[in-house]
Amino acid sequence: MNLVEFASVTKRYQLGDVEVVALDGVSFAVQPGDFVAITGPSGSGKTTMLNLIGCLDAPSSGEMRVMGKAVSSLDEQALDQLRSRTFGMIFQNFNLIPVLTAEENVALPLHLHGLSRQEMRKRSQDALRAVGLERFAGFRPDQLSGGQRQRVAVARALVTRPQLILADEPTASLDTTNAIALVELMKQLNADHGVTFVFSTHDDRLLQHVRRIVELRDGKLSVTREHAAHQEPASSVPQTDDQGVL
Repeated sequence: MNLVEFASVTKRYQLGDVEVVALDGVSFAVQPGDFVAITGPSGSGKTTMLNLIGCLDAPSSGEMRVMGKAVSSLDEQALDQLRSRTFGMIFQNFNLIPVLTAEENVALPLHLHGLSRQEMRKRSQDALRAVGLERFAGFRPDQLSGGQRQRVAVARALVTRPQLILADEPTASLDTTNAIALVELMKQLNADHGVTFVFSTHDDRLLQHVRRIVELRDGKLSVTREHAAHQEPASSVPQTDDQGVL
């Protein structure tokens, strides 16, 4: 069963007197274990598509299903449960809270899950360990490098044990060394733990590693293709050294 399915999905926005068609009749599916990128020029509908997949927005027409359920049939409480337990989110600008430690930032999504403080701490520590940052659990974001902050964001996305992680331009703010290390980390999480990733990106440093590329043009699905250059991930998670390099 597909994790997510779009069937002729259209999304329209009203800007004053002008109707903007952000997505126009898109049909698309995300399968378990996918490592897929949505790409296209600015304004092509990438972010809109990512928001729809994550149930942060609703289609204007067409049908969207998550794990076989029509999203239109879910009430707000069911949608909240779906968002908090099925999806993890990684943002280009990290979206970490400055006054909280790395561990506290990672734990934030768990407050909606009714877990004990002890279980939240254990899960947060496990997620930081998965991204090689367990030694930095007590550090605030301003004490971490850009690459480390993005790893904290990955750990926060992992901590709820989601089936699908949505990443909006996750490498755009990183230098080449940190971007490549992050890509290798996500590839390993995909290979070793079966985490499904969907990226919105135009970064070639990421595109050359995905299995499948979905290209949007003016809100329409231009082409979907398998990426022959996909490589298997490294055998271990890249470690973080004391200089703050991934």
